[in-house]
Amino acid sequence: QVQLVQSGGGLAQPGGSLRLSCKISGDALSYWTIGWFRQAPGKQREKVLCSSRDTSSADSEDYADDSVKGRFTISRHNAQNTVYLEMNSLNPEDTALYYCAARRTSMCADEESVYRYWGQGNQVTVTA
Repeated sequence: QVQLVQSGGGLAQPGGSLRLSCKISGDALSYWTIGWFRQAPGKQREKVLCSSRDTSSADSEDYADDSVKGRFTISRHNAQNTVYLEMNSLNPEDTALYYCAARRTSMCADEESVYRYWGQGNQVTVTA
């Protein structure tokens, strides 16, 4: 049984930083592409970033939403079975519930339905 367990997040001031982690269990991370999504209050869930399992060709910036490019980065640590989402220069518009999701293919995707497993979600709140 594959599970994704998230940790991190919390409260930050505008301009601050936070880190989220997503640890996979039940299978090796190297087989999975991991997407990060977020859902702000009253809005639909949207893709933020993605880390393809094909680390030789994937560029996380290619899969980054325009709203987070240059501020959010994703890193994959297969030995730890963990993917990290580093969030810098946070602003109040980044306030949302953040989810990681996994699909067993090398392709990143925007559609939520193609991701098989989901983490439990972590709240990120950016406020002065």
